[in-house]
Amino acid sequence: MAFFRSAPIAPLEYTRKFWMRGWVALTMLFLYAPLLVLMIFSFNDSKRNVVWKGFTLKYYEKALNNDSLVEALVNSLTIAFLATIISLVIGALAAVMLWRFRFPFKGLVEGTMSLPIIVPEICLGVAFLIFFAKVEWPTDLVWPLNLSAITIAHITFCFPFVAMVVRARLASFNKEEEEAAKDLGATEWQAFRDVLLPHIKPGLVAGALLAFTLSLDDFVITFFTSGPDTITFPVKVYSMVRFSVTPEVNAASTLLILLTVVLTFIALKLQGVKGIAETH
Repeated sequence: MAFFRSAPIAPLEYTRKFWMRGWVALTMLFLYAPLLVLMIFSFNDSKRNVVWKGFTLKYYEKALNNDSLVEALVNSLTIAFLATIISLVIGALAAVMLWRFRFPFKGLVEGTMSLPIIVPEICLGVAFLIFFAKVEWPTDLVWPLNLSAITIAHITFCFPFVAMVVRARLASFNKEEEEAAKDLGATEWQAFRDVLLPHIKPGLVAGALLAFTLSLDDFVITFFTSGPDTITFPVKVYSMVRFSVTPEVNAASTLLILLTVVLTFIALKLQGVKGIAETH
């Protein structure tokens, strides 16, 4: 009987208490119930999308055959990929610079980098609109160069998040490891590549996931910086929702959710959930 007897709950083991588990379950239900409803009604055989009429896949076929919707999705994925890669490089270098060096007005630089995180998106959107209008940014370029204005705007608000995550990871780095590598004959680049880079790798993966997600589902800033030929997926869905919320919109949104989940799963699998969790 002693073998089957569970250990008593310690005062601080809140996760083993029934009321805490119930609270967590209710919170998760509150957060994800709208997504589940959206995904369920994407199979609804009704144009009004209010009452369940039956199961169908025709709206997925309709969404995939919608050339403008597919083009918008390709634009969003292209912008998100480019913004993630460039934000990853800039954010990682900025984090290492702020972590390693001391220089005048360092606090001012840190505060300036945090502005895209603090300032409301509507203000950033208007600022980018005025900026690109003043410099007369070309809008008649070939694809994907015609997405450059949106990509620049996304990089501006994505790389501070990458820098924040990577710098949090650097806080646990032991500088003596890098000094030991240099004592053994490693150059600055070799010490960075073989010692520092592996340590911040979970932060880079977490920052890339964050930047990709922020860029992929951004609407406000994209709305102000996009043109007639550079419609992204969120802007396209918004234009469709203005008339009515049809199962086609739900199907397109479900495909985007599944794509985000799959990409996140692949990244977590490649890096390891434990390594990314240690970043936070």
